[in-house]
Amino acid sequence: MNAIEENLYSESWVEMVKKISADENSAEKPRAILVISAHYETNGTKVTSNQQQKTIHDFYGFPPKLFAVKYEPPGDLKLAKRLQEILPEVELDDSWGVDHGAWSVLVHTHPAAEIPVIQLSIDHNKTTQQHYELAKKLRVLREEKILIIGSGNIVHNLRMIDWHSKQAYPWAVEFNNSIVEAIEKNDHETILNFVKISGAKNSVPTSEHFIPLLYVLALQEKGEKVELFCNRMELGSISMASVAVGV
Repeated sequence: MNAIEENLYSESWVEMVKKISADENSAEKPRAILVISAHYETNGTKVTSNQQQKTIHDFYGFPPKLFAVKYEPPGDLKLAKRLQEILPEVELDDSWGVDHGAWSVLVHTHPAAEIPVIQLSIDHNKTTQQHYELAKKLRVLREEKILIIGSGNIVHNLRMIDWHSKQAYPWAVEFNNSIVEAIEKNDHETILNFVKISGAKNSVPTSEHFIPLLYVLALQEKGEKVELFCNRMELGSISMASVAVGV
């Protein structure tokens, strides 16, 4: 519902994008946007190659207003092929589009939908270390005016959501705090081995929502700071903690 609500999260994403532009000493918009979303999971690594993106409503049981959202920016075949140069294993894919992991953020940060958007998939065969090493190779795109967004959650357990509680489960708080502490210490090794952290089994029952964090952290250059924002828990078992690199 963040896609159609003005709240702390949507406002924080907008403010962070403004801050990134300001810190780069440039008022220019990004040339294109690359999104790694928890909802584009494939066999092998793929990148969307559509000339015109389509909106994917990959969910059910929500109000009609959410299904009415359309976010259809242009694609960027040139950038998709650039990713193939950087990552030769990547396959072009014109069967996907922009899923809600991407557009629920972009409708706020880039509402005009005029900037090209492509998505890089999460290969469910890869280990956390393999995802992290692959993501390191994307650092070059930071110098090419590409905004890279990872969309997921540190804690994401839909089966255990408590719609009526304002308190997070103790195990969710413990796991989230452990990851946040590791982020602040630049301890990526602990994050890559998150399964060893107390509360991991319930906090990350499946890894696709956790993996986008690795793509963001892998972009961090040596000595570069990260900024943590919106470190809040929702519905008992969802963490909305967000991280920005290079701010």
